[in-house]
Amino acid sequence: MHGPWFAPDYAGNGFLNLIASLVEAAGGRPRHAPLGALSQSELRAATNLVLLIVDGLGDEYVRAYGPAGALAGRRRDPISAVFPSTTATAITTSYTGAAPVEHGLTGWFTYFGEAGCVGAPLPFRRRGEGRPIPASSARLFTEPPLFDGLRSRPVVVTERTIIDSIYNLHHCGRAERRPYDRLDELMDGIDAAARSGPERKFIYAYWPLFDKLAHEHGVASDPVRRHYAEVELAFAGLLGKLAGTDALVVVTADHGFMDSPAERSLTLPPDLAAMLRFPLCGERRIAFAHAQSPREFAAKARDWLGDRAEVRASRELQDEGWFGSGRPHPRFAERIGEVAVLMKDDWTLKDWVAGESRHLHIGNHGGATRAEMLIPLIVATA
Repeated sequence: MHGPWFAPDYAGNGFLNLIASLVEAAGGRPRHAPLGALSQSELRAATNLVLLIVDGLGDEYVRAYGPAGALAGRRRDPISAVFPSTTATAITTSYTGAAPVEHGLTGWFTYFGEAGCVGAPLPFRRRGEGRPIPASSARLFTEPPLFDGLRSRPVVVTERTIIDSIYNLHHCGRAERRPYDRLDELMDGIDAAARSGPERKFIYAYWPLFDKLAHEHGVASDPVRRHYAEVELAFAGLLGKLAGTDALVVVTADHGFMDSPAERSLTLPPDLAAMLRFPLCGERRIAFAHAQSPREFAAKARDWLGDRAEVRASRELQDEGWFGSGRPHPRFAERIGEVAVLMKDDWTLKDWVAGESRHLHIGNHGGATRAEMLIPLIVATA
């Protein structure tokens, strides 16, 4: 693509490759190339292999706000997020080892033709209505959980409110699921999992609050900075807790963040909205349009957006490898629509449907700027 974009790396220095390395070290068969920055000897030397994903913690944030902290002190060169740089896409990669083109979840909102609606796969709800998506998880989630193919014992430590969701139940597979309510309980849960037996274990842990606060207050805000200090302190405490467990802890994120002021948030005008078969899918930073006349919609969108966005045929992005390689999900073309609108700088794009709260996030992600696409690789032994 043209413009100031940071392309995802699926060949050896990205989130997908990190997952492949961890799968291989845990005795599974990776679907993609391993991460060049982590050796198998380093990973396999640990009895307890821990992956901690801090939702939304971009590498630029770690360098800017915690250069002398416990996390930054163990930081290696950054790696690339998947594309779109968003939770639904990246966490599904972390649960399956599959590239976005393979698992087919391309944003917070996705068009599910098999269910006849635009929905959010993580809460498993129809857009705007709050009702459950009218399809079984087996029909929407096609890739098997990577945990089912590991020789190491898998344990997932995640937030209580989501641990029994339809999405998690499918993607955790045979892994033992351990819930928590607070940050200290997350760290205690990781430690308890590491001490729960002598066998080799792969412990997958997820922390969502950084992302939530960055959306609400902006990633550069004081509430996010205070929370980051709490995460740093908790991480340092975790390394102390894990002493004697022969653990290797890898910390990363699913995506980074950028802030967008309200005046840089665009609403799709009625004449363009009328050209769509369904509401916009994807994210506010990368929108996928299902247009009745794709060429006409793309031309009018370019005229309206000018230099605020790049408007492309969605298939071109797929052909250029932005969603990775592998056998495409059988409905992948349907899920990315005909036209992709990638917002530049700090611009965002939104349409509105009945039932949606008219609330705009300050912090956003999903696009292809460095702030959104670069995520940290932090490695610590305990």
